[in-house]
Amino acid sequence: MCAPENSSAIRLPRAMNPTSNCLRAPASTPIPMPIQMLPFRPIPFMRRAKSWAALALCLGVASIACAQNGLAADDPDWKETEVPPPPAFDQKRLVQIEMPVFMSLQIGIDPGTITIGKDGIVRYVVVATSKSGGALNAFYDGMRCATNESKTYARYSNDAWLIIQNPEWQKVSDVRSNYTRAIAKQGVCRGNAPRESIADIVDHIKRPVRNLE
Repeated sequence: MCAPENSSAIRLPRAMNPTSNCLRAPASTPIPMPIQMLPFRPIPFMRRAKSWAALALCLGVASIACAQNGLAADDPDWKETEVPPPPAFDQKRLVQIEMPVFMSLQIGIDPGTITIGKDGIVRYVVVATSKSGGALNAFYDGMRCATNESKTYARYSNDAWLIIQNPEWQKVSDVRSNYTRAIAKQGVCRGNAPRESIADIVDHIKRPVRNLE
């Protein structure tokens, strides 16, 4: 390397320094720093196996719960529990079901008669009265949301209940009564399961959600 002109470095005579031209030091090449790589840590087989086992257990518990609540439509062991007798109802407590305007009847449910059974069936008394007053009819019905079916256990007329012998389940879509379909959509069922509580059912009957066609 060459010393600067104004430096105090000792200079050799030209004879002793045959190379008069200064040699420049080659430019330094930066040394690349190695990139630190995180070690690959595969998930141990046992940990994955435990995760899948836990997921399967959760699904199994959920399936058992659904079966116990009558939510499993294909449960071969499902049986309807013993049906309680028709409960007393009060017209003053009726919550009106939203029905088409062309119907001449007013339909309502007495919240005090609604029950959610361990078999997953929602039972209730629905009352039909004429808009012009007078006639009154009531029905003690059950709704199984898991299969979208309904059943009428008893009919009320002339101040007395008439128990129906061996009533059968019918698809809600096949039932002639419009109120059964309205009740299923407006409050009793949430998909293929009954709602969580009686209060939840009553709240949805009071404020039905209209399904968009």
